[in-house]
Amino acid sequence: MNDIATKPTWVRVAQYPLVRLILLGGVLFLILGKSNELKMNVSDAPLLALAVVAGMCALALAVYVGFVRLIEQRSASELSLQGMGRELGIGALIGAGLYTLCILILMALGIYRIGGLNPLSYMLPAVAMALGSGILEELLFRGALFRIVEEWLGTWISLAVSSFVFGFMHLLNPAATFLGALFISIEAGVLLAAAYMATRRLWVSVGFHIAWNYTQSGIFSGVVSGGDSDPGLIKSTIEGPAILTGGSFGLESSLVAFLLCTATGVAMLALAVRRGNIVPAARRRGG
Repeated sequence: MNDIATKPTWVRVAQYPLVRLILLGGVLFLILGKSNELKMNVSDAPLLALAVVAGMCALALAVYVGFVRLIEQRSASELSLQGMGRELGIGALIGAGLYTLCILILMALGIYRIGGLNPLSYMLPAVAMALGSGILEELLFRGALFRIVEEWLGTWISLAVSSFVFGFMHLLNPAATFLGALFISIEAGVLLAAAYMATRRLWVSVGFHIAWNYTQSGIFSGVVSGGDSDPGLIKSTIEGPAILTGGSFGLESSLVAFLLCTATGVAMLALAVRRGNIVPAARRRGG
């Protein structure tokens, strides 16, 4: 009580979960939007686009860490550098592996066909896209939205809220579909939140997100969530029913990706439960 009484009024107000969510989430959302805008403005110069996105990611990380230290008055343990490389690697292996497995299944069904290879330079434009989505979206949707709502209302409500918001924000993409947004809410929203829940750190989620998007676009030339659809390394054709190809939204809207990613997410949820990393609805932290 004495510690609370000595805090300035503005700090006490800013520490309420809803206020923290609006402040931190709002700033990160603006950075994400500006990063996408700047990236599009220099899309013809992949190295410049990468530099722009890297700068925006560095800004977002600085804002996040600064907010946590100033307002929440703790260290940002979810972004601790110790073990970062290993966790990024684990996430990247899962992300790239799951997407590649999806493609192998579609190849076995005769839906995805490889017609040759493009020059290696075709792999470069996807780097900025994958880096920006992986870091900025994980800071926003898992670091801010999921984490703060979980402290406020518990794990299961937060999982539902963050998954819904994450999925349906993809409706802003130009070729987005309702089914694609719904599938992402379940398959990716659950998986990425569960990766955070299991480790209480963001790096596995970041690694997965970057690797999935890069493998999808930079290697297999797929459409990314109804948005980016530039050709990557592999010259490919994908023909078949939309429920298996994902249609205009991309493979995330396919039944194959839905089943594989949802199963992986459920397995990670089970790991989080076994580790005792579930916050009950009645528990309050940092509010």
